[in-house]
Formats: sequence, C-alpha cells, structure tokens
Amino acid sequence: MSKEKVLIVIGDATETLDTMYPYYRLIEAGFQPVVAAPERRLYQLVMHEVKPGWTITKEWEGYTLQADVAFSEIDPQDYAGILFSGGRAPEYIRYDEDLVRVTKHFFAQNKPVASVCHGVEIPAYADCVRGRRMATVEKCRFDLEVCGGIFVNEPCVVDGNLVSGRTFHDNGHYVGPWIDQLQKARAERSGEVPVG
Repeated sequence: MSKEKVLIVIGDATETLDTMYPYYRLIEAGFQPVVAAPERRLYQLVMHEVKPGWTITKEWEGYTLQADVAFSEIDPQDYAGILFSGGRAPEYIRYDEDLVRVTKHFFAQNKPVASVCHGVEIPAYADCVRGRRMATVEKCRFDLEVCGGIFVNEPCVVDGNLVSGRTFHDNGHYVGPWIDQLQKARAERSGEVPVG
C-alpha cells in the first residue's frame, strides 16, 4: 500500500527548522512528504534568529532542498494535508495563482492544514483565515488580522482542521497535533479505528 502524500510548501528563503522538522516527522508517521514550490528545482533554505542587541531577525543560509512538484502541477485531491512553512518565502509565493487554488482546496475540503511563522501569509492571501484562530510570529499578526483572522499568542492553536504555531520554537507543540489529525483522517479513510 502506498503512503499518503502531504504537501510542504516552500520557496527560496524558507526557514530551515520550520521545514525540516515536520518533513521528518511526516516520514516517521508513515506519510510521504512532498515538497512543493513555484517550480521543480533546488531551493535555498535559511535560518532566522533575533540576535542579542538586534531588533530585527538576522538570516543565515541553511540547507538546500529539492522541490518535488511545482504548484502548477498539483492536483490537491492527491494529498492528505498541507503545511505552510515560514521564512521570507511566503511573502513572495503567496501571489501564485496555483498555490492559491491548492490552498483553497485544503480549507474547503477540511483536510489537515498546518502553518508556522510567516506561513500564515499564504492562507491569509487566499482568503482562508476569516474568523479562524491562529498562532503566528508577532510581526505577521497584522497579515492575519487584516484578512479577518484572530491572532492567538500560544505555541499551538487548533481551530478545526487548522493547526498553527508561532515559530520553529513551537515545533514540539503544534506539529504533533497536526500529524494526529492526519493519522485520524487516514484511519477513517481506511476504515481502521484510530488509536488514542
């Protein structure tokens, strides 16, 4: 039996820990992570941190990651869930019409959605956060609220099918509940009784 596929949305300057932690957690949980980006190529991930004495985020180059699929190639019905990673990428890729199409599908079909840090900019632009409670980094609070979302300053916020965290520091809080949703949905589709 083939593993169910889950999208991880990236672009250049996507945050390394926002991306790689859920990537490997998905594999551990028996899912196939599929990296989606504007085109099939190698992308440069970055690391972000506010250094002592700084008031803004400093950025370093992290690992590179190959995109498995371009946004234009995605049939969202083939995927069990989606994660919007953070970093600077969402600010630029959110305008991609195919990414907007894909994003709307996951919200309309009530499939498990995860968002961390700047990832909120994608579902916000796609008009999918109206009335929804979400965690995000403080500097993206405006992006969420101007699009009708409700900012919650907690390490994990679950609002129906939407699970969110503020930054990679929250990985240990929000990724597990999102994977739990994916596992429960998989069990329901296969007719199994979910454990726990």
